[in-house]
Amino acid sequence: MLTNKLVEMFEHHDSHNNALGDLKANVIAICAQKGGVGKTTTTVNLAASLVRNHGAKVLVIDLDPQGHVEKSLGSIIPDGLEYAPVSSVLTAKKGNILDAVIKTSQEALHITPGDKVLYETEGALSSKIGRESILANALKIPRTHYDYIIIDCPPNLGTLTINALCAADYVAIPCEMSVLAFEGVTDLLETLETVNERLNRGLKVLGVIFTRVDGRNITMNQLVEENLKNFFGGNIFKTRIGINTDLNKAQLEGRPVMDFAPSSSGSINYQALADEVVKKIKKLEV
Repeated sequence: MLTNKLVEMFEHHDSHNNALGDLKANVIAICAQKGGVGKTTTTVNLAASLVRNHGAKVLVIDLDPQGHVEKSLGSIIPDGLEYAPVSSVLTAKKGNILDAVIKTSQEALHITPGDKVLYETEGALSSKIGRESILANALKIPRTHYDYIIIDCPPNLGTLTINALCAADYVAIPCEMSVLAFEGVTDLLETLETVNERLNRGLKVLGVIFTRVDGRNITMNQLVEENLKNFFGGNIFKTRIGINTDLNKAQLEGRPVMDFAPSSSGSINYQALADEVVKKIKKLEV
């Protein structure tokens, strides 16, 4: 259930721009405590839709050691180009995420690929002073280069995820519409409340994104939604991401679904989600 502190996170915008300087980009953490809920699929297709339909310049930061962002979007690395893995940027004395950026086939969509070294980075950061704000500091310069920075968090609540939440203005939570939806919800809410109270007063919850929705399971869908409203105060995206095989096929091809299958339900869903994200952020910024 929502505490008073969490209600504030959902309903009010307390900008922390003064703490980080003159910022431009909206930083969104895509966070889920368990895998298999469409976290990376949501990250890459939301980013691509913001670029395609809203003319935005977007950076996707992959903090998941599985490195699925690069596999889902592909990358363009010119011969001779040297870039630092995001893991080395996070462990550097004064890291800059721009050192880890590479291009994709979409001109205005850039990524910082994740890799298995991030498993070790998690432990390396745990002993550093000010470890929670390392990513926030590394994003100070990149914030002035992009309209949106979207962070694909690891499927846990470890040091990397805490870094993402401390660096973010907003958090969106993909959630499979099934009986498994409630796994870890209480822990996630407690973490969000703690981060907001102690580390990042500006963090706001955009809402829960229902993924892998099977429209045939009407009764189950209604039950899950009603119960999650009790946890998240009704802050749930109207857009539902239905089950669609084109989403998996597009990832295998290393392309956003709107490029791979423009008329598919997956493409339509994620474009609608991007529209809703933009509207929610504008409303929160008022």
